[in-house]
Formats: sequence, C-alpha cells, structure tokens
Amino acid sequence: MSDHELRVSKIRDGTVIDHVEGGQALNVLAILGIDGSEGYGVSVGMNVPSDRLGRKDIVKVEERELSQSEVDVLSLIAPEATINIVRDFEVVEKNRVTRPDSVTGVLSCPNRNCITNADEPVDTRFDVVADGVRCDYCSTILRADIADHIDV
Repeated sequence: MSDHELRVSKIRDGTVIDHVEGGQALNVLAILGIDGSEGYGVSVGMNVPSDRLGRKDIVKVEERELSQSEVDVLSLIAPEATINIVRDFEVVEKNRVTRPDSVTGVLSCPNRNCITNADEPVDTRFDVVADGVRCDYCSTILRADIADHIDV
C-alpha cells in the first residue's frame, strides 16, 4: 500500500475526527455513545502513521454531525484533533478542537468524598487546566486518566 492510498473509504455525509492520539479511538466512540446499535456507518483507523503525532487514530461517523458539547469533551482526550464535516463526499468544514474553560456534567469525580458523589442533586463541574481538569468542588485534578471518568 502506497502512502497515497486510502486505508478507509470516503464517507458521503457525516463527521471525520482526525488527529486523535493513538489508542483513543474507542474512547471517542464511547464519548459519542456509539456502540454499533445506532445504525451509523463507523470506520475506525487506529495507530496509523501521522507526520504530526507519529501515530494517530481516525474515526469516521456517517450521517452524524457532532454537537459543541461533544466536541468539548473530545478536546479533553484528543487536544490535537480536527473535526471535518463531510457533505456529498466533500469536506465542507474543518475545525481544530479547542479546549473549553470548563465542562459540566460530563466527568465523574474520582474523589469518593466529593459532594458530587454524595447523592446530592449537583452536576460535576471541572475547570480545564494546563495538565488536565480540576474538580470545582473538591479541587481533585485528573490528568492522564480523563477518559476513564467520562460520564455522558
């Protein structure tokens, strides 16, 4: 296979999530709530060569465009990702993800003593910091294991 051959075919309409850190594609699908039962055509390329990342994952989802809140959560585990909107086999929009200042209701706090884990009617809220996210209630910082705490 030459460097110019496609490993996965083009999609007619939908979203291509490119430049995801190698090994994170299944977490991307989990964030999007995709398990195969929805009927979307999904293509996943894992650990493919990348000039920018060395190795990257690519996720293609047919007939679906992402909401801003989904993109915000993706940015936490894939800060280098690009989101490509495809219509009629053409990329009509291409955006790099930007990390939000905070995320609410999408992560669970690992601190068992945090008020968000005490059966109180309170949504989790995390401030996005340089090396991870910090719980707004108990100040616990999540770094490398953010994907393990996604609760969407």
